[in-house]
Amino acid sequence: MAPSNISHRQTHNLLLISKLLSLRDTASPLTLLLDSLEQPATPLIKEYIRRARLSKVHVTLIAFETLKPLDGVDAFISARRKSPSDIVKEVSAAYRPDSSNSPNRRRLILIDSINPLLHSTRLDNSFQLSTFLSSFIVPTSLSASSQPEASLVITFHQDVPGRPSPYSPPPLSILTYLATTVIKLHSFSHILAQKVARDRSLVPPVFGLEEEQDGVLLSRLDKPIGKDSAEGVVLEMEYRRKSGRGVLEWYLLPPASRYPATQVREIVTLLDDHPLYRPPLDDDAGDEEEPESTFELRLTERQRRDREGVVLPYFDAQQGHGPGEGGRILYDMGEEDDFDEEEDEI
Repeated sequence: MAPSNISHRQTHNLLLISKLLSLRDTASPLTLLLDSLEQPATPLIKEYIRRARLSKVHVTLIAFETLKPLDGVDAFISARRKSPSDIVKEVSAAYRPDSSNSPNRRRLILIDSINPLLHSTRLDNSFQLSTFLSSFIVPTSLSASSQPEASLVITFHQDVPGRPSPYSPPPLSILTYLATTVIKLHSFSHILAQKVARDRSLVPPVFGLEEEQDGVLLSRLDKPIGKDSAEGVVLEMEYRRKSGRGVLEWYLLPPASRYPATQVREIVTLLDDHPLYRPPLDDDAGDEEEPESTFELRLTERQRRDREGVVLPYFDAQQGHGPGEGGRILYDMGEEDDFDEEEDEI
């Protein structure tokens, strides 16, 4: 890939992740976060809340697992032991526009974990996951003039086993189909360990439940490596445009301790740009000349004159002036040639 194309891709994808996390222009109405025991989605959720405070976006947290409100949350709704209809009513009542003259505020609705709702015994046969989620993005209790632009961010735990149903697709398949952006979270130390193994043509290691070890759970391994440390969250993002074309990219979200809460400049970087993931190239590597070909394609002036002076065999055949003379092939038989009279007559 040409350097200009690489630079264009980097710039475009960095602007895209900044637009998605900052909720600009409602680029992604429904975002699905896929986390695991090795890497929870808490750092990314806090980053959503931090950017929402800077942009003055109303934040509503629907808590199935969170016990206390997080800093920066405007409305905290405990959803434990509540029916889906009650949750929708409380979410709608939690938002109140300031005044009719002020512009509509944007709204961010966070669900810390959708798994307890999917496994709840309070669900009946009339419950539809798509209808439940669309009620947050397009609420019906507010009038069209005061309806805010809402973005929904859902966290799904991949390690939690579900209850398969023979009559409906798995919930993860439904969420993946409905989401406009899917972000899968990885531990940076695990990604580095797998990359080192692949560079050595070894089998990449597995962590957590994939190890299939009884009584042993190896989680995050954030240990210092050289000058930099393997801290941060790796974001495997898949963004789906309205045209159907998808954008796939890997990012690195640094720890919150490395930047102030009021920082406006973009902190997310491409994973390929991190020095631990892609070691810096040697300075002397760019000064080396490219290896020359084993064939010498350049000719000297003498070689060019000798080549032009060579008369090829078919040149004499083109000197005929009479009819049928052009195109004759002149061939002088040698001693090793076998003359066949019957073939010559034909």
